[in-house]
Parts: sequence; C-alpha cells; structure tokens
Amino acid sequence: MLRPVATDAWKPAQYEKFREERRQPFLDLMALVRVKPGMRVVDLGCGTGEPTRDLHRHLGAAETLGVDSSDAMLARCRDFAEPGLRFEKGDVARWESEGGRDLVFSNATLHWVEDHARLFERFTSMLLPAGQIAVQVPMSFDDPSHRCAEELAGQEPYRSALPGWVPRWPMLSPDGYATLLDRLGYAEQNVRVQVYPHRLGSRDDVVEWLRGTLLTDYEKRLPADLFATFLEAFRARIRADRPDTRPHFFPYKRLLLWARR
Repeated sequence: MLRPVATDAWKPAQYEKFREERRQPFLDLMALVRVKPGMRVVDLGCGTGEPTRDLHRHLGAAETLGVDSSDAMLARCRDFAEPGLRFEKGDVARWESEGGRDLVFSNATLHWVEDHARLFERFTSMLLPAGQIAVQVPMSFDDPSHRCAEELAGQEPYRSALPGWVPRWPMLSPDGYATLLDRLGYAEQNVRVQVYPHRLGSRDDVVEWLRGTLLTDYEKRLPADLFATFLEAFRARIRADRPDTRPHFFPYKRLLLWARR
C-alpha cells in the first residue's frame, strides 16, 4: 500500500497469502458506502487494484481512480483497469484531487501516514456536497507480536542499524475520529472497532502475515542480510510466545470509519 518513504518493500504475492482474511474488512468498509448514480471515486492506497475494481463495479461509478506509491503494486493494477477505472502513482500524504469527489476511500493505508487531523481536513476539502469518506485502518499495534518486533529492533545489532528509529502509529482513538469528523462538519458518521477472528494454519503464519505488512517497514530499513537475521530471531520469539495450536487463532483489530457531509 501507500508508504511515506521512497523505498518499495511491498511484495504483492506475500501480501496476498492471506487474501481472503484481508478481504473481509474491505467488504465491510465497502458496505458502509451509500451508492448514488455517477459517482467520482478515489481509492487511496489501492494495492494490487483488485479491490478497487470491485469497489468501482459495486458502486457503478462513473469514474474511479486508484492511487498507490508502490511500483510493485501498481504493476499488478494493470490487470484490473477497465473503462472508468484507472490507476496512478502518488503519495497519499500529498495527493490532491483534480475536481471534487463523491467518495474518498482508503482501506488499510492511513496507518502509514502522519497527522490524521490535517489529513482528514484535506480529504474533506476534496469532497463534493453530500460526499462520503470511508476508511479502514488496523488497530492491533498493541498486539504482542507487534511489541515483539519493536523490542527486538531495540537490541543489537539492529539498534545500530536503525539509529533513532522506532515505528510510530498516528491513529486517533475511535472517540478522537468521531470528534474530528464532527468538527469537520460531517452530517452523519459511523465509527467502530471490529475484531476479525482469523484462524491461521500455525503460529508461523503470524510471521508470514506480518511479513506482508508490519515487517516491510523493518525490511526497507535494514540491509538484506541483517533483515534475514532479524526475521529468524522474530520467528523464534513468536514460537516461544504463542501456543503451537493448529489452526492458530489470531485476532486482528481494525477501525472502520464512514461519514457523509
């Protein structure tokens, strides 16, 4: 998905190992959107492009633009372009719309982007009267697996290779988003946190899951040989911390947000 840095560590095949599990939050977010004729839509952080195509068709939109900063992801998007649907490279932290939009949509992207108050102000300025915003972001950064990665990165030799860097997650609380949307003048809103109950093949699949998302931030900052060492140390910690159950239960918390001007 969209990243605030230049290095592209995204691997579509890795991300899609858990395609069905990642798809359900997208479907739930899409279901919040109110369909109206002739919509102009932008999907910020469109990833592989397949969900954007599904959104475009579901809405019967007149025009849908998918935006992503990853060349690897955009290469996959070519398979899903069709009349009224196109893709372009861009950074959500700075992207501006040409003309008003009926919907600003973003699924599992904005946790990589800072200053959500200012970001949502800019998104709001893009919307036409009665325009909608729909956003989904992970909220599982308090999960032991995420804390494990941070603790490991604070030890040598990784600490010296990551001087002063620690992951920062810019999300507001659910109440914070509700208050922000009210301040921005939205007439209606729906803000909720949902826990998705994933049943993975084994505890090792937790590592594979995070290799498609969280660990990309470490991979792009560490030399390849050092990241390989980091990954194996992380895997060993996950095996030590999580029970060896099969299937392996992996609850994942997400925030879904919809509002209409």
